[in-house]
Amino acid sequence: MDNVLENGTRFDGIADLYDEARPRVPLYPVEILTRYLGRTPERVVDLGCGPGISTEVWRGHAAEVIGIEPNADMIRCAKTKEGEGLVFRQAFGQETGLSDDCADIVVSSQAFHWREPVATLREIHRILKAGGIFSTIDYEWPPSCGWKAELAFQKFSHDLIQLDPEGPKQGIIRWKKSDHLKHIRESGHFVYSRELFFASTERCSAQRLVNMALSRSSMQYIVTHHPQEAGEMIQTFQEELKRLLGTGEFEVSISYRMRMGVKAEV
Repeated sequence: MDNVLENGTRFDGIADLYDEARPRVPLYPVEILTRYLGRTPERVVDLGCGPGISTEVWRGHAAEVIGIEPNADMIRCAKTKEGEGLVFRQAFGQETGLSDDCADIVVSSQAFHWREPVATLREIHRILKAGGIFSTIDYEWPPSCGWKAELAFQKFSHDLIQLDPEGPKQGIIRWKKSDHLKHIRESGHFVYSRELFFASTERCSAQRLVNMALSRSSMQYIVTHHPQEAGEMIQTFQEELKRLLGTGEFEVSISYRMRMGVKAEV
C-alpha cells in the first residue's frame, strides 16, 4: 500500500502542464462502451482522472460523471471543469468511497498501470451495477508525426533518463499495460472481456510535443534533480523538433488500446 500511496504523488506540481500537453480522449470509447452497455449510462466513474481530460469527454453522455484522483494538484486542476454533471473527488482507485452498485461504466485512462490490479478490480466490481462495464484506455508514445520527429522524441526521452536512470524508480511501483486484459480476465469479476484498437487525430505543435514528453513523471524527476543538464537537453530537443516540424501547427495521429470487461447481469 505504501508504494501505491507514493504513486499518488508522482504528478505533484505538473497538473497544468499535463492538462495542456496530453492527448484528448476521443468520442470513440464513449460510443462503443455505451453500445456495449445497451443504454445511456446514468453514472460514469473515471478512475485516475488526472486533470479531467478523460472525464470531460463524457460530459453530456451520462447524467453524472465522477472523476476519482488521488493527486491533490490534479484534483485542483480538474475541479475547474466541474459542472454539467461532472464532479471530482480526491480518493484512490481501490478505495473510492462510492456506494455499492452505483456505476454503469467505470473507465481508467492512461492510469490503470499505477494501481494495484487485484484490489482495484475488486473495488471496480463492487461499485459497478449488474451488467456494468469497466475499461482501460491507453495511448501509444509518441504521437504519429513523422519518423524523424518520432525518433527524436524517443532519443530525447532515453537520453534524459540516462542522467539518473534509477532516480525515477525510487519509491514507486507500476504494472505492465500489456497485462491489463490478463488482470481483468483473471480477476473473476467479468463474464466477457476483449481488447479494442482505435486512433484519433489532433492539432499539435513542436512545443506541445516537447511538453508532452516532459509531462511524464519520470521526466519531471530528472528535470527537478538535474536542472542544468536537463535544461540543455530540452533546448536541443526543442530546436530539433522546430527544425523538423516547423513553428506552426500540424496534425498528429494518436493510437489507443482499450481493454474492457463486462460484469454479469445477475
